[in-house]
Amino acid sequence: MGLVNNYQSEAKARMMSLAGAVVLVTGMGYGRFAFTGIMPLMIQEHLMTLSQGNLAAAANYAGYLAGALLLAKARPGDARLLCCFAVITTLLCLFALAVSHSGMQVIVVRGVAGLVSAVSLIAASLWLLQHHKHSSGAPLLYAGVGVGIFLSAEVIAVAKQLQLTSPAVWVICGISAAILFLLVLRWLNLPADSLRFTAEPALSHEAPRPQARSAAYRLLLIYALSGFGYIITATYLPLFLSGSPVDPIQVWALFGLAAIPSCFIWHKWMVVKGTRHALVTNLLVQAVGVVLPAFSHSLWVCLVSALLTGFTFMGTVTIALPEARRLAHLVRFNMIAAMTALYGVGQIAGPLVAGQLYRVSGSFSPSLFSATAALLVAALLAVIR
Repeated sequence: MGLVNNYQSEAKARMMSLAGAVVLVTGMGYGRFAFTGIMPLMIQEHLMTLSQGNLAAAANYAGYLAGALLLAKARPGDARLLCCFAVITTLLCLFALAVSHSGMQVIVVRGVAGLVSAVSLIAASLWLLQHHKHSSGAPLLYAGVGVGIFLSAEVIAVAKQLQLTSPAVWVICGISAAILFLLVLRWLNLPADSLRFTAEPALSHEAPRPQARSAAYRLLLIYALSGFGYIITATYLPLFLSGSPVDPIQVWALFGLAAIPSCFIWHKWMVVKGTRHALVTNLLVQAVGVVLPAFSHSLWVCLVSALLTGFTFMGTVTIALPEARRLAHLVRFNMIAAMTALYGVGQIAGPLVAGQLYRVSGSFSPSLFSATAALLVAALLAVIR
């Protein structure tokens, strides 16, 4: 009977992790990142200008930071309702973009979408990792971001082949995300004791050791630097391929595709080698992926950059947020919300620094080197015990 209960609980745990992943597919994959692929089409259709598109991206980053700050005191018990709020509001934003007829409307909607994307990440993390205490479900949970990026990129690619308009693409994104959410909604409504038969494995083989409060603050700084480190390459990689025979949206799809297995691989690496070793390795590999386009904008270099950066940026999340849960008792604020906020600060700073350095040098290489330096500093901080 105990074996049956354990089997049923493990199956339930997978479905609950999948439900959390769908929250991130919608809030992050569609709500946050689909705009990267659709913006050129909206500009081509004269629904917005390039400068308005840049403002919309900035509004999204600012909204992300605001969402993280608003949830600074969020409790695990509130996470289920926050997940539902994030998904429903994201769906409304997707459909609103389908009927937006001015750049200003798009900017406002993208600001709201940024806010709820932060809510989705924090709420899904709190719901699975703290409310249900299911840390081993983190890889499947965070793989949802890569799935969302890949699905939305492929929807955009097919729509371009069919010569559909951007409003039609937004509607398709909204409908597909809504269907996924309805399929997993029942699993979001399970009570907190649903996984009582599941034995939670240790996160790593590291020997337990007392932690000072400085460990929590160091993790916050590492996470902020990683947000700055990946965003420049993630933002401008398609621009490096202008004139390439390959549609840049497929490079973006590759970026998302690489993120999907990375969550499982980095989680396994963390279990086997320990959190510190996994985080250092992740940041060093990410630094290589980020800096590659500084040396060449050839197709193959950009593809390798997309693979390495995509393979590591969600790996950082998969390693760091469960560690944040472990260190949460050392601080008097919501550790996951604080990390998300600082990640948002890094993502805002990245494009601003890139823009300034580009105006001075006429090249993205200095900003790529600065992003790489940030990741190397983060890796050095991760080495410190």
